[in-house]
Amino acid sequence: MKRNRYQVRIRARLLHYSIHILSHLRLLVRWLLLSLVTGAIVGGVGAAFAWGMTLVTSLRTQHPWLLLLLPVSGLAIVGLYRICHFEKDSGTNTVLSTLHAKAEIPARMAPLIFISTMLTHICGGSSGREGAALQIGGSIGNLLGRWFHLQPADKRVLVMCGMSAAFSAVFGTPLAAVFFAMEVGSVGIMYYAALVPCVTASLCADFIAKICRVEQEVYPVIQVPDWAPAPLAAAVLLGLCCAGLSVLFCILLHETGCFLKKKIPNAYIRIAGIAGILVILGSLPNNTDYLGAGMPVLLQALSGQVVWYAFLMKLLFTVLTMAAGFKGGEIVPSFFIGATFGCLYGSLLHLSPSLFAALGMIAVFCGVTNCPVTSLLIAFELFGMDGMPYFLICIAVSYMLSGYYGLYHSQRIVYSKYTPKYINRHTRN
Repeated sequence: MKRNRYQVRIRARLLHYSIHILSHLRLLVRWLLLSLVTGAIVGGVGAAFAWGMTLVTSLRTQHPWLLLLLPVSGLAIVGLYRICHFEKDSGTNTVLSTLHAKAEIPARMAPLIFISTMLTHICGGSSGREGAALQIGGSIGNLLGRWFHLQPADKRVLVMCGMSAAFSAVFGTPLAAVFFAMEVGSVGIMYYAALVPCVTASLCADFIAKICRVEQEVYPVIQVPDWAPAPLAAAVLLGLCCAGLSVLFCILLHETGCFLKKKIPNAYIRIAGIAGILVILGSLPNNTDYLGAGMPVLLQALSGQVVWYAFLMKLLFTVLTMAAGFKGGEIVPSFFIGATFGCLYGSLLHLSPSLFAALGMIAVFCGVTNCPVTSLLIAFELFGMDGMPYFLICIAVSYMLSGYYGLYHSQRIVYSKYTPKYINRHTRN
């Protein structure tokens, strides 16, 4: 009798779990289809964006006189945004506000940031590309959510899919792209409901980018010393320094932008005036290294070669470019600043300059984005697992000591960095 009851109970549970799995199987298929469509579309646009960035960078390198047209490109960017009635664009902050259901990404954001980033880079503005890619992906994801008539919560998941796909296609790190989209909006938690869609969209976009033969940067093999107390302690100290450098970067970006808007309210005069200063600075000997994304210098730093003031010059050029109103992103400049500073740091301590350049690159990125998991995954995808202990401790220290500062004021710190406490506050910048 007892055995029969036991068998009935087991069958009932098996039936319950079968129904549970089948009911969610439909949801899985639905999200696979939606994320595949998103990944394919955003991957294609991301590949076109990457190709365009390669083209304009090549043109600027071959024709240095294009730097003289930087004021003209600035005026064109301001005029373009005014024509499209998008003067109050807050860039990636709009995407993050959408994840918090506090804003709606306009469809015109994608073509505007695409064109304006090209205009910035072809004339030598110092900015990145990943921030622009996030805006392109988020805008397309939101647009697809409207076309598919998704509920608001599902539409936000599709925005994260677009962000993952764009980051993956442009930067070539599909694993990090998945977690960046889930991590960057709310520090301290992850939107794991978006895991399957973001993974699918990221892998699909990476596949599209490879089909389109998007050229990704080839990073040099870094020299990793044996795990020992001295280099590990140096990595801890570098994490502290990179936390301070990331806070300085965020404060200067924000305060310089506010100062310029207050002193020069006219956007046309502001961007043309600062562009003129950048033309003068960029025309000086050896200063062309700090124009555009600056990838050649970044790669040199990862090979162990850098001039001592490189991180300061890139900081200056990027702050002026972004505060003036040019478009792009701050992620690649943060890579540049961190890598050149880390290389200098390693050289001064007579340790592996290439390893500490890689550590600095990732630690500053972590400090400005507050995304430690993404930072660690980028390190693994770009540099391998050999330096894992050094990356782990350096990223952890930078994350903790960078406090509540960040590039994006729409980013929320949900849980404290110092105690297991719910705080739910915006980042400072």
